[in-house]
Amino acid sequence: MRKTQLRLITFAAMTLDESYMRRCFELAMKADNDVGSNPFVGAIIVYKDKIIGEGWHQKQGTGHGEVNAYNSVKEENKRFLAESTIYVNLEPCFHFGKTPPCVDLILREKFKRVVISCIDPYGKVAGKSIAKLRENGVEVKVGVLEKEGRFIARRFITNVEKERPYIILKYAQSEDGFIGQQGKQVWLTNPVSKRCVHKWRSQETAIMIGTNTAEIDNPNLTTRLYKGPHPIRVILDRKGRLNESLNVFNEEAKTILISEKPREIKGVENILIDFNENFLPRLMTELLSFNIKSIIIEGGAKLLQSFINENLWDEARVFTAPVFLGSGIKSPQLPKVENIERAKIGTDGLTIFYADIN
Repeated sequence: MRKTQLRLITFAAMTLDESYMRRCFELAMKADNDVGSNPFVGAIIVYKDKIIGEGWHQKQGTGHGEVNAYNSVKEENKRFLAESTIYVNLEPCFHFGKTPPCVDLILREKFKRVVISCIDPYGKVAGKSIAKLRENGVEVKVGVLEKEGRFIARRFITNVEKERPYIILKYAQSEDGFIGQQGKQVWLTNPVSKRCVHKWRSQETAIMIGTNTAEIDNPNLTTRLYKGPHPIRVILDRKGRLNESLNVFNEEAKTILISEKPREIKGVENILIDFNENFLPRLMTELLSFNIKSIIIEGGAKLLQSFINENLWDEARVFTAPVFLGSGIKSPQLPKVENIERAKIGTDGLTIFYADIN
């Protein structure tokens, strides 16, 4: 849920720096899939308690938040930059990539002060921009609403620090705690929730299911109910038994088949991997090497519980439908966590559990 409403910490008295940093957060959250593997970054420029420029990273390969904030400053106000503070939720970039380093822009324009929410953990940055600014006489304040800043950049930070995609578990359960019934397809959620799921799919890189889900439900795993890019379909099929006529192998979206047995299916990429010890951690590392930065796990209870047991998840989005099944496949069992969001999607309840947002 790229644009999920941020659960902000309540402060007895908000400082001015915190107030401006919250505006950076709002701008950063305007970003979407167009930024690719880059983090969400918002920036504002303040002169004498007045915002004279603001921007966010809008598209991969184009100017970052700091650049867009600078470009938004009116020409007559650029003479005030040397007396201004620039706020940014993530440490400005230090290295040349598809765009020049933002730290050099800040130094070139002689900003007086820089306020940063959290350090960029990427090895080519990782405090280097902060050090360079300070070495050049710029006042730098780091750690303003740091926990919230890391939450906004959580996909990017997970990729860097944990060397795997950001993992979202998604499932629906009945009021009495069942995810479905053995051997048959069971629909629990309402049409509004279903469309919400298609929106989520458009916001993440990939989606994964197991063999049984592919066979029983025969899903498309696309965003046909929402205008947005299809995720890459990642299908687990250890023994290579899935029929090529299944919807997941059609040409609507890219598909990666994970198996121990080589298969040739038109338009489908086959990754061979040993399904034994540490299979899921190894697979997640492998998928990151394919530039899969985030993934939704939409499989059955067994696959979902495997991720939970491995402590290999970042969010769990759980729908609870006003339905009683009485028996069937029990819902996955999540550990107790402190960070939870709740919402109502029509008649369905939605609970989002966060494994770790520190």
